[in-house]
Amino acid sequence: MIRLIATDLDGTLLQPGGVLSDRTRATLNAVDADVVVVTARPPRFVQDLDLTGTAICSNGAMIYDLTNREVTHAQTVPFDVVRKVSEALAEVIPNVGIAVETGLEVLCEPAFKGFRANNPHRTLELLDHVFEEAHQVVQMLAWAPDSEADHMMEIAKQAVGQHVTVTHSGGLGLLEISPPGVSKAATLESLCGARGIGKHEVIAFGDMPNDLSVLGWAGTAYAMGNAHPVVKQACSNHAPPNTEDGVAQVLEQLFRL
Repeated sequence: MIRLIATDLDGTLLQPGGVLSDRTRATLNAVDADVVVVTARPPRFVQDLDLTGTAICSNGAMIYDLTNREVTHAQTVPFDVVRKVSEALAEVIPNVGIAVETGLEVLCEPAFKGFRANNPHRTLELLDHVFEEAHQVVQMLAWAPDSEADHMMEIAKQAVGQHVTVTHSGGLGLLEISPPGVSKAATLESLCGARGIGKHEVIAFGDMPNDLSVLGWAGTAYAMGNAHPVVKQACSNHAPPNTEDGVAQVLEQLFRL
């Protein structure tokens, strides 16, 4: 019995361009299960999808109530850790630029060019100014123009993995860095525990390395047809790609819609 559906957004639930198709929306509305969005995106990107329920945002650092449009929980990276990680990455990754996600916007140093289109951001003159203006840091971002994300992630894990959680969503040379011990799976497990839902009652969908923790935890896991090779290798179940409403196709069969 499936009581909760945990799904990533980009490359998974959404069509290219961040579109939630009519078919997928109708399927989510029809299933007899909780639907929890589990994404690297901050709340401002999910609030306009016209979904209800709960979103786990910023790779597990934030929980957002989609119905009431409010953040109900946030875990932050201590500022001393932010500085320490920034300094360490500068030593091991050439031309790396740092930005921080505050939950409201991205603050960048000039070397950081890895923000996504339409992502509210401000570029400040110095990295010290970024640290001074950020009221909190729910996620750090590191971008290097000449680095491949998988290789960059391995270097970063060796350099700062004892202080933070490092992953990526497939962006070219872009890393996502969360508070220590924070992941999509850790937050989802806590949420399910509060609702009395066991992991065997959870089905999860994802496409990128930052989804691996959730896919590994859930009782049933599907890698999208367009997923990163490592994600496909980790999952025995494969859904059709997001361009073909793969999540909806699987749920239609499982719930006999």
